[in-house]
Amino acid sequence: MPVFEYKGKTLAGAAVQGELSAHSREEMERILRQNRILVSTIRKKPAELKIKLGSGIKKVDISRFTRQFATMIGAGLPMVQCLEILSAQMESKELCRIINEVKESVQGGSTLSEALSRHPKVFDQLYSNMVEAGEMGGALDTILVRLAVYREKADTLVRKVKGAMVYPTVVCVVAIGVTFAMLTFVVPTFAKMFGGLGAELPKPTLMVLAVSNFLRHNILMLFIGLISAIVGFIYWIKTESGRAMFDSFLLKSPVFGNLVRKSAVARFTRTLGTLLSSGVSILDALEITAKTAGNVVIAKAIKGSVLAIAEGDTITAPLKESGVFPPMVTQMISVGEKTGGLDDMLSKIADFYDEEVDEAVSALTSLIEPVIIVFMGIVIGAIMIAMYLPMFDIIGKIG
Repeated sequence: MPVFEYKGKTLAGAAVQGELSAHSREEMERILRQNRILVSTIRKKPAELKIKLGSGIKKVDISRFTRQFATMIGAGLPMVQCLEILSAQMESKELCRIINEVKESVQGGSTLSEALSRHPKVFDQLYSNMVEAGEMGGALDTILVRLAVYREKADTLVRKVKGAMVYPTVVCVVAIGVTFAMLTFVVPTFAKMFGGLGAELPKPTLMVLAVSNFLRHNILMLFIGLISAIVGFIYWIKTESGRAMFDSFLLKSPVFGNLVRKSAVARFTRTLGTLLSSGVSILDALEITAKTAGNVVIAKAIKGSVLAIAEGDTITAPLKESGVFPPMVTQMISVGEKTGGLDDMLSKIADFYDEEVDEAVSALTSLIEPVIIVFMGIVIGAIMIAMYLPMFDIIGKIG
């Protein structure tokens, strides 16, 4: 959304200036008129060259803002005052700027949900739709509390999954680094020593020396190849077919598949349950959940449920046919549909799978740790044995 800079005067004659986001110059003028500002100049702010990923705002900051906003609204403070207080105490300058823009939009006559929806990178469709449901139902404070709880639990789930990946990743990087250092710095030292002996070297030693020579003479090409492979993978995964294949692989992978599946089920049930309990219609809730699923295979199964409901069927059959969701999940959802308590049932499933994710993380860590340590021991041990074999032969001949 473009940003406009303005100068003008209040009705009391005080000079004012600032900047504000608006879809057009006409909308900008309307907002300023509603704020009783006599405009002298309006111009579109020149675009700044910024290179950043996403919104540049941490998810935990948005969760903290939501929790504090819910508390203030529940205490009876006016919305504009809440936004003003929150913008002043935000550590993130970017989030502070966005909250100020939301406040100005609300002052200009927009609803809170409309103001939030103008910043989709920070407040996604799920966020703005839940706020809209709260505004329409007159229970904004209750909806904000639910939204805060949802975001806090969703953030916790993401941190658990990421935390499970940190240790194996660090150990793998260290293992690769140590192996590379041995092959490029240690092994060449042994090679010079063996060259002076003039003896015939064992096959294991020759193999290690060949690998070492290849790495040292082709290190630039290998580095370029690695960078090219990473860039190619990023572009491939952004394509529709590439993303579908990769997500399907993750769900079926023998090591990480169980964790990915359980975290996806927890995310799906938590999101859908929160939306339904907030008064969002089942079709809109499923559409939003599909967009925020984080996995193409899961999203496809959810979209199948949307079509089924539109045709008068239940959501259970498409979820069961997808093969993604465990039988227990589809059975509990079916019971929830029949009893009219689908939102409560989804929340119970989400709580159960949050605990399952905890167990899966612990199991994955306990499985990967010894595997990586054993692998490091075998690789480094094999290199050292290969280097010392010629010495054993020489000592044997001397003896």
